[in-house]
Amino acid sequence: MRTALTIAGSDSSGGAGIQADIKTMITNGVYAMSAITALTAQNTTGVTGIMEVTPDFLGDQLDNIFTDIYPDAVKIGMVSSSELIKMIAKKLKSYNAKNIVVDPVMVATSGSKLISDEAIATLKEYLLPMAAVLTPNIPETEVLSGMSVTSEEDMIKAAKYISETYHCAVLCKGGHQLSDANDLLYRDGSYKWFYGKRIDNPNTHGTGCTLSSAIASNLAKGYDLDTSVERAKDYISGALGALLDLGAGSGPMNHGFDITSKYTELCDTKEEH
Repeated sequence: MRTALTIAGSDSSGGAGIQADIKTMITNGVYAMSAITALTAQNTTGVTGIMEVTPDFLGDQLDNIFTDIYPDAVKIGMVSSSELIKMIAKKLKSYNAKNIVVDPVMVATSGSKLISDEAIATLKEYLLPMAAVLTPNIPETEVLSGMSVTSEEDMIKAAKYISETYHCAVLCKGGHQLSDANDLLYRDGSYKWFYGKRIDNPNTHGTGCTLSSAIASNLAKGYDLDTSVERAKDYISGALGALLDLGAGSGPMNHGFDITSKYTELCDTKEEH
C-alpha cells in the first residue's frame, strides 16, 4: 500500500486540517500519517484557540515517521511560524522527501492574513523551492507573485512568475474569486486549464486541504501530476456534490461520499431488536 504524510494543524471540528487530509488520503487509497504543527479549538463558525507545537517536537514526529514508514508523498498545510517552517524544510531535505505538495495557506476567506510577513518570507525561502507543486488560491497567488489577479490572463502571468521563481509547478485555484471552479496548472513554461463544475453548496470548509491531499495521494500512487490534479478535482466535486450539511457555519464536505459497504450502514432498529 502506498503512503502519504500530512504536515498541518488539527481541526477539532474535523472539516479541515489533518482530519480532512487523513479522510481524503484513506478514501483515495493510501495509508495516511500525520505530523501535527498546531492544535486548534474550532468549529464551522470559527477558530477560538490555537496552540502550536514546539519545533523540536515537530522534528521528533517527522523523525519517527520517516525512519519507520517512509511516505510516498507529503502534503504541507498551514504552518504559521518561521521556526516550524525551518524544521519541516530541514527534515524533508535530510530524508530526501518526494512528491511534496505545498498548500500555502496565508489568507483567510475573509481576506485577513493568517501568518506573519516573517513566516511568509521563511516559507518562500525554505519550503516553496522544495515543492513538486504549490496549490495557492487567488489571494495566496497575489501574495506569492506580488500581482493583482482579477482575470484568467492575470492567473497565467502570476502562475508563471511563481513557477519560475520557485522552480516548481503551480496549481492556481480560480474558485470563488473568479466566479468559476477552473484551476490553472503552470510548469516548465507551459500551462493547462482544469475545468470544474460550479456546485451550489455553501459548505466548503476544508476544500483547499482536501484538494492538496488528494493530489498528494494520487502522486503517491504513481499518477503523473496532470492526472493527479484531474482525479483530485473529480474527488472534490463528488465530496461537495454530496451536499452534506453539518454545523451552524460553513460546514465540511462528505469525504466518504464514495464509500459504500456493510460497515457504513446505519443501524436498522427493527432488525436489531
